[in-house]
Amino acid sequence: MQKVDDFLKNNKIWAEKSKIDNPAYFEEMAKEQKPELLWIGCSDSRVPAEIVVNAKPGEMFIHRNIANQVIATDFNCLSVMQYAVNVLQVKHIVVCGHYYCGGVRAALAKQNASLLITNKWLMHIKNVYRLHQNEIDAMPSEDERVNKLVEFNILEQVHALSHTSIVQEAWSKQRRPVLHGWVYNLKDGLLKPLIKMNPGDHIHPIYECEFAGS
Repeated sequence: MQKVDDFLKNNKIWAEKSKIDNPAYFEEMAKEQKPELLWIGCSDSRVPAEIVVNAKPGEMFIHRNIANQVIATDFNCLSVMQYAVNVLQVKHIVVCGHYYCGGVRAALAKQNASLLITNKWLMHIKNVYRLHQNEIDAMPSEDERVNKLVEFNILEQVHALSHTSIVQEAWSKQRRPVLHGWVYNLKDGLLKPLIKMNPGDHIHPIYECEFAGS
């Protein structure tokens, strides 16, 4: 309980300092949000989205899940995307994974009988591994295999974004958002861009959406 109590104490300290620095800070925050970026990241506690890019409250709309996945049947993620794209009208979506990801490491192992629900979630990462198995298996160490799958997973999730009707409709009508795939290195705190997709970039025809009137 001591650590939880410390969080509450630190909250009061932060709130008071924020009001001293800017007396209207919370009044301004309460009015509206206008983030330009949706961040889809991993739930890992070591990768706090706002902190690693030094963002202020209100600058990023954030969704996090194990291994930063974009799954067509995950209505939580899709609802966040739809709100961010259609209502907040974000200009960018970033999928950010990280090296040494525990979820990716678990996906490279056999299913854990005590984690029945998590197994189902990680099945999507196993599918990514199967697609790139030869290249991943060629890596000389476990950490390198994990990190190679981390990168492939980020690439796959960015493409999965481009396959959604949410993104394709915004691309067609408003020429946004730009899609980005980044990887965060826990060992040096740096982000590495892996992929960028601009509105109108080619996607496989089998994933294209047909909209009324188009």
